Amino acid sequence: MGQTRRKFTKEFKEAAVRRLELGASMAEVARACEVDANVLHRWRRELRERGAKAFSGNGRSRSEENRVAELERKVGRQAMEIDFLRRCLQHADEQRKLQALTTRGSSTRTWRTK
Repeated sequence: MGQTRRKFTKEFKEAAVRRLELGASMAEVARACEVDANVLHRWRRELRERGAKAFSGNGRSRSEENRVAELERKVGRQAMEIDFLRRCLQHADEQRKLQALTTRGSSTRTWRTK
């Protein structure tokens, strides 16, 4: 499964660019924000060119991304549990049918005493 593209809020991008303007190195900010340096260059350029209109898209905060990832993991675990329980139920049903066949076969015999 491919990776989904991360989305960052306007506030996050502005804070990253602000750190650059305060004298932090590009590499330092990139590591701290967990983004590539090229992304920071693009954010800084967009903020300079567009000012307050920069970053007008809808971003997601890191906590939202973490929550989505957590829920996706939970769905995956539950899908595995459902599959396991479905197989257990199928196995129990097969055993019940098998037992019913063997019980029925022995109960139809009649024993005569002499």
